Amino acid sequence: MNLLLAEVAQATQRLADAGVPSPRFDAEELAAHIHGVKRGELHTVGDGDFDARYWEAIARREAREPLQHITGSAFFRYLELKVGPGVFVPRPETESVVGWAIDALRDMDVAEPVVVDLCTGSGAIALAIAQEVPRSRVYAVELDDGAHGWARRNIEASPDAGRITLLRGDATRAFEDDPSAAGRFDLVISNPPYIPLTEWEYVAPEARDHDPQLALFSGEDGLDTLRGIERVAARLLRPGGVVVVEHADTQGGQVPWLFREDQGWVDAADHRDLNNRPRFATARRAAP
Repeated sequence: MNLLLAEVAQATQRLADAGVPSPRFDAEELAAHIHGVKRGELHTVGDGDFDARYWEAIARREAREPLQHITGSAFFRYLELKVGPGVFVPRPETESVVGWAIDALRDMDVAEPVVVDLCTGSGAIALAIAQEVPRSRVYAVELDDGAHGWARRNIEASPDAGRITLLRGDATRAFEDDPSAAGRFDLVISNPPYIPLTEWEYVAPEARDHDPQLALFSGEDGLDTLRGIERVAARLLRPGGVVVVEHADTQGGQVPWLFREDQGWVDAADHRDLNNRPRFATARRAAP
């Protein structure tokens, strides 16, 4: 075993002892990042090329700093995004939310669908839709100044930047001063804050101590922002347009009920992620 692989084994144990959920993956990913190789190429790093900065990176991860903050990037569907302090790190479970939305857009008989991503954070959802639905026009709304800066950097670096409009504002009041926006959108999508304030102590340190609080918590039951998004979606969507919202796996029985028939919604339903956990709700705007 070469030196780097031996160090990775030690690092894996340190991360496991610190409670890191995926210690071997993280140890290998950090080794690859520091040494400028792929994870499958760690064995090619010679003993004389071992970089002691690896242990600085391991110490940061041991303290539960997000892996993506240390490497400076996060992978989401077919994208590699720049992330760091001040922005919510996109999660793998959100990929299934976006996948459903992309399928819905492709099924629509609309040549150039118009989409809004509320609470865009790093821009992950907006960028994924723009990339995978090539004729779409996507608006991305973000309130937090730090997150808005990360979204701007990611969007500006994208070949699809010309079809994405980044806006600074409150997702629960999006386009309220633009009467022409009413009924103009085909899809509203959001991964909003949805953690109840009462559950602060149960949140993983990577999120609780490093993600923006604005991206995590939303009232006593976690549904305040989702209620606001329901009102915005009702205003922005055309008849037949669709809303897609992520939620906590404990909220599957609550969120579809926000989209009531007496408020003009039909086909409200909940969906499970790849781990078979309730993950997102969808609803369709009724015809007049």
